[in-house]
Amino acid sequence: MNVELRHLRALAAIGDEGTITGAAHVLHISQPALSRTLDQLETRLNTRLVERTTRRLELTEAGRRLSERAHRVLREFDDALEEVATGPRPLRIGFPWGSLGRHTVPLLRSWRAEHPDTPLGVRRCDDPEAELRRGGLDAAFLRKRPAPGSGLEALALYEESRMAAVPEGDPLAERATVRLADLAPRPVAICATAATTSAELWPEEARPHTFEVANVDEWLTAIATGDSVGVTAESTRHSYPHPGVRYLPLADADPVTVQLVWPHTPTHPATKALRDHAARLLRRRPPRTGSAGSGSARAAAMSP
Repeated sequence: MNVELRHLRALAAIGDEGTITGAAHVLHISQPALSRTLDQLETRLNTRLVERTTRRLELTEAGRRLSERAHRVLREFDDALEEVATGPRPLRIGFPWGSLGRHTVPLLRSWRAEHPDTPLGVRRCDDPEAELRRGGLDAAFLRKRPAPGSGLEALALYEESRMAAVPEGDPLAERATVRLADLAPRPVAICATAATTSAELWPEEARPHTFEVANVDEWLTAIATGDSVGVTAESTRHSYPHPGVRYLPLADADPVTVQLVWPHTPTHPATKALRDHAARLLRRRPPRTGSAGSGSARAAAMSP
């Protein structure tokens, strides 16, 4: 098919930027040159990869799949060149929200002591699953299993209690624990990225009003100012203490399961060592606070 790296770079940039103008700027080429490169790629594959509108470009399903693969191929190619010049690269791990809470530093320190020649590069990102598929991460700690057919593997490590987040000074803040029904009359803030909470956590007949915020800072601000309450995993209390927010155990909410996730075909030779290390330190630890409830965990989109 005579597809070249420049074709893959063009498609990846268009998918990331959403416009020919933006993609051409990132690639440091002219817009006509980028359009010609895209046309060449579609012609050689005999497949439409991009739907063109007057304002924006949208990848087709085939284009989206190829763009993800292109990111991975380009990342591996660039990594190979970098390793020739500077030596082996770090093992890149990601997380979407509160990382591992109180377990984060012990895990990183013990890894550094046991694997001094393989540094870890730790990164917080909004969509770790997408970064894993694209090769931007080698592994990630998530609070949900990847979807079937995603090309990702998962190892369940431990269960983490859910916590309620309420404004300091609120009557609920004086309690030792709260229940879902206590939160239902209040607006509940849901973070648009990495959510472990949805309205489905409550019974259908008693679901609260929910609204989305863009990130953890907006989530904390909405709660601290009294505009809402929140539900999150226990690690958030450790990673994001806030003077205007009180975290309380939820007595009747099932815990979330922390997973280590990595590509089916590992992108770093130390992936198995990381999996074994995390399993040895973390696997099957019980929740630290609150009541886990009984039965299997409810299916909920992960959060806060």
